[in-house]
Amino acid sequence: MSVAKTLAIPVAVLGLMASELALPAHAADYSDPSWPCVQRKVETLSLGLMWPFPLIQNAEAADEQVIRDGADLADTLALRRVDLDDVDGAMQAFVDRHGGSPEVLGLVFGQVFDTLSTRRTRIINGIGDFSLGQISLSKRVDSVRAKMDIALAAADPDYDKIDVLEEQLDWDQIIYTDRQRSITYLCETPTLLERRLFRIAQMLQHYVPDEG
Repeated sequence: MSVAKTLAIPVAVLGLMASELALPAHAADYSDPSWPCVQRKVETLSLGLMWPFPLIQNAEAADEQVIRDGADLADTLALRRVDLDDVDGAMQAFVDRHGGSPEVLGLVFGQVFDTLSTRRTRIINGIGDFSLGQISLSKRVDSVRAKMDIALAAADPDYDKIDVLEEQLDWDQIIYTDRQRSITYLCETPTLLERRLFRIAQMLQHYVPDEG
């Protein structure tokens, strides 16, 4: 297999991804309140960008054993807890049994892509809900602080009311701070899934025979 074909997909794309990951924090686009991440928001991925070969148009028309074995391999590849360095044997066994045509391997990649891109979309939507929730909580903290300032400035302060407001403020600030600590992990997850997809595509392409 030629080096050119092995690296067919993502030399330029991965370079772009790497440059985006290196952006400083101030480069985030805060015009979208539902996206608190430094990484640029890419809502959908392109299968064609990762798999530059024809796909079986009607997967149900493929051999039943290929479908079953392909689904098993795709399920394994989609598991993030599975180290991709450990799956070469499973890929080789699949190719030994069913061949390495781009259509057959594309059937596997298509299933992995559907699984991980769907999971990635759910995570991005969850990040949006998380961010809007943090914004709402921040506004509530500001509101409680304002009420406390007014209560403390009164000629005859109601200290029972102030105690209630202070307790609410403390809890809201604790919750807000604890949630903020998870933002980095949340923001990295879509990128990690994207990288996994690119790498799986490369690994599967390695088994596609040279055209001559």
